[in-house]
Amino acid sequence: MLQVYANGDFVPQDQAVTSIYDHGFLYGDGVFEGIRAYNGRVFRLDEHIDRLYDSAKAIMLDIPLSKGEMKDAILETIRVNDLRDAYIRPIVSRGVGDLGLDPRKCERANVFIISQSWGAMYGDLYDKGLTAVTVTVRRNAPESLSPNIKSLNYLNNILAKIEANYKGGDEAIILDIRGNISEGSGDNIFVVKRGIIATPPVMNNLNGITRAAAIEIAQDRGYTVRETDLGLFDLYTANEVFVTGTAAEVAPITLIDGHPIGDGSIGPITKVLLKGFQELTQNEGTPI
Repeated sequence: MLQVYANGDFVPQDQAVTSIYDHGFLYGDGVFEGIRAYNGRVFRLDEHIDRLYDSAKAIMLDIPLSKGEMKDAILETIRVNDLRDAYIRPIVSRGVGDLGLDPRKCERANVFIISQSWGAMYGDLYDKGLTAVTVTVRRNAPESLSPNIKSLNYLNNILAKIEANYKGGDEAIILDIRGNISEGSGDNIFVVKRGIIATPPVMNNLNGITRAAAIEIAQDRGYTVRETDLGLFDLYTANEVFVTGTAAEVAPITLIDGHPIGDGSIGPITKVLLKGFQELTQNEGTPI
């Protein structure tokens, strides 16, 4: 049975519990990260830890570990479970309080770290391409709740995923309140048109770690990458579309709302970036 880090101890996964009065459970008050390990190395661990602590700072949540201690705890969790290729989920909840909203009633945050084996999220669709559908659910407006806070309240994303499931899509395309492309239910979106790669600025979507890696890979191979507002027209008329995320990695999309993307097959630039990302993750990272 997998061992979970729970406030400094390692316990079997069925014993990693918290109170029903934890504000993470009651209100989604907390933050988390999704991290991957490949070939005995944790990919971009420092960047993930920085984002976790930025999310916590944005909601005034004090994590009871330093960044160094969090890093050590993550690595030890992977070692305890004897994993080399894994998905890692550090979770920080506000902690136990009462039924009121006031976070001052929560004396200390809870820290849990889960690690488990993880394969290709979309299976053989990396060779075929995903089908995506636009959804009516809009991304939270940045002035209401910043998409760059990776909080435990993922209801906005879940509602989008529910609608995509109902419509038969492998992934959702979420727009912001202005009608611009925001992101998928759990990944960032890229469009390729006439050899130029474009992606929305991170004001209206999560500042993805894999997104940044994909941009670096593209630029290293001589491609131009632009951050710019995108609309549905840009998706429907694109030569290629792909999404990036820790769980999704680099995944091609070949059909959106019934519109074939390009010629309906995985495009050459997407293939280059997919291969480049695989090479990068096999050779870069913090040793476990």
